Amino acid sequence: MVEEVWVGTWRPHRPRGPIMALYSSPGPKYLIPPTTGFVKHTPTKLRAPAYSFRGAPLLLAENCSPGPRYSVNPKILRTGKDLGPAYSILGRYHTKTTLTPGPGDYFPEKSTKYVFDSAPSHSISARTRTFRVDSTPGPAAYALPMVMGPHTVGKTSQPSFSIKGRSKLGSFSDDLHKTPGPAAYRQTDVQLTKLKAPQYTMAARVVPPGDKTLKPGPGAHSPEKVTLTRPCAPVVTFGIKHSDYMTPLVVDVE
Repeated sequence: MVEEVWVGTWRPHRPRGPIMALYSSPGPKYLIPPTTGFVKHTPTKLRAPAYSFRGAPLLLAENCSPGPRYSVNPKILRTGKDLGPAYSILGRYHTKTTLTPGPGDYFPEKSTKYVFDSAPSHSISARTRTFRVDSTPGPAAYALPMVMGPHTVGKTSQPSFSIKGRSKLGSFSDDLHKTPGPAAYRQTDVQLTKLKAPQYTMAARVVPPGDKTLKPGPGAHSPEKVTLTRPCAPVVTFGIKHSDYMTPLVVDVE
């Protein structure tokens, strides 16, 4: 075992009495009230009367006079304005222009018959309006009285008889019982009382299920623009067929 080293005769032991350092205290929290001043004076001492100094009154704020803020025109006197003659340039007055006829509005060549003597001339004018207003009846407006029948005028007519139509009331064809006829009944469907024949209907065209999205066609692809798998797109150039610096092969044929 390791030997414990202690200085002197002191050894760790339980204290004989309470030690203030072992207990928590509020510390210097409480202050002694001051003996000077008026606010928070100690109640154990006499407090002398206190006086306060009031600030200067706000005379400037209460004064409502505008002061030397008016700039009076020096040319205005008590008798009016003291000005010399002044002239101003006004705009042009808008005058009303009347439309007068020009030289092209006159026809002097038509004034010959009014200036010089001319022979009498006659013109054919249109029909006057007096004929249109004339409401005299023509020959077709009169109708000759009838000479036949019972409505003759100025002549004696013979007795006339009329043939009356047959009355349906009280005749042999009068239906007193109001019984319905054969056409008043509806025709009963034969399939209700007998075996029903097979029936067929025409349904709409059935579309098979599938992907209906629009797919790109061959023209939507541009393989010549693909540069993901190769450094660049294929490039085609046009060059000369032979070199200008190469001697052509000449074969002598005898």
